[in-house]
Amino acid sequence: MANLMLSGVDQAAWKVAIHEENRLQKARPATAKRMTQAIRKRLEKLESPFWQALRDGDDQLATQVAFCAALARNLLLVEFLETVVADAFVTQTESLEPYQWHDFLEERTFRDPAIAGWAASSRRKMGQVVFRMLSEVGLITDVRNRTLRPLMVRPEVMSLLEDHRLARIQNCLNILRPR
Repeated sequence: MANLMLSGVDQAAWKVAIHEENRLQKARPATAKRMTQAIRKRLEKLESPFWQALRDGDDQLATQVAFCAALARNLLLVEFLETVVADAFVTQTESLEPYQWHDFLEERTFRDPAIAGWAASSRRKMGQVVFRMLSEVGLITDVRNRTLRPLMVRPEVMSLLEDHRLARIQNCLNILRPR
C-alpha cells in the first residue's frame, strides 16, 4: 500500500493492485476493498517519508509507523493512550482489562453524545481492535493477558514525528516509553 501511495498511482491502478493482483492476499474482494480503504485513510494522514519508512523499514519500524498512522487517524485511540494507558503506567498496573475500554467510552459519551448511539457489539469490536493493535506494536504482551510493557519507540519514528510536527502523537508515544 505504501508503495502505491509513493508511486502516486491513479484509482484504476489501485483497483488492479487490490482486486486483480490481490496484494492484500484476501479471499474475498469485499474484504480486500474494506481493508484497503481503512489502510489508505490512515496513511493519507501522514506524509510520504512515513510511507517510505513503512515500505523500506524492517518489521518493527513498519509496525510503529503503521501505529502512528492509526493514531493520526483516530483521536479516540490517542485519548485512550493518553488517559487509560498512561494512568496504568503511572500506577504501575500490570495489565489492561477489557472493561477499561468500555469505561473509557462511557466517559467519552459526555463529550461526544454520538458514542452513546454506537451498538454494544461495535464498542466491543473496537476494543478488540485496539487491544490487537497494542499487542502488535508491543505495548501489551498479547490480547489475552494484556500485560503492559514499555514501548521501545524507534528513533526514526520519533524523528519523523518531530520533522512533520506531529507533536501530539510524539507526546503520546513518549508516555509509553520506558522511564
